[in-house]
Amino acid sequence: MDTTTWIIDIALILIVFRQLREGPLGPRSYLLPLAIVTFVGFSYLDTVPTDGNDLVLIGVLMGIGAALGIAGGVFTRMRRLDGHILIKAGAVSAMLWILGMGARLGFQLWVDHGGAGTVARFSADHRITGSEAWVAALVLMALTEVVTRLATIYARSRMVPADPGATAAPRPVPAGREY
Repeated sequence: MDTTTWIIDIALILIVFRQLREGPLGPRSYLLPLAIVTFVGFSYLDTVPTDGNDLVLIGVLMGIGAALGIAGGVFTRMRRLDGHILIKAGAVSAMLWILGMGARLGFQLWVDHGGAGTVARFSADHRITGSEAWVAALVLMALTEVVTRLATIYARSRMVPADPGATAAPRPVPAGREY
């Protein structure tokens, strides 16, 4: 793993810590994670291998990413205050995010420090064509987790009820009753 990979992986993990404090849901909530995974996609995803069982590997990891992303979005707390939606990653949401992002980081570390032979044997036994398939699967898993989490948060934000303490708009006073 090079320095850029470390920085990207740690940045993706740290995003959730920013959301442990309640804050407004706005463009930055969406753009920062999307920018990071877009950069990762362009940096590491040269091809999507389709030979052997490469697509099965990619599909399974993308499915795991989608499940983690949707669950993370569901377990993100939301409320409306003064017309703004506030979000806060709950403990479950944070753990799911760290699990997904941390698992990829852990896998990369394991492969770099002695696990490459095991992965090569597993790949040969299951007709996975090589490291490009693993890179594509892991990058697409991260992308899927981020996009499904953000899509879930967006969809849920459209259903957040009005401020609990908000009052209805003042009704006009009938003529002759002004105070």
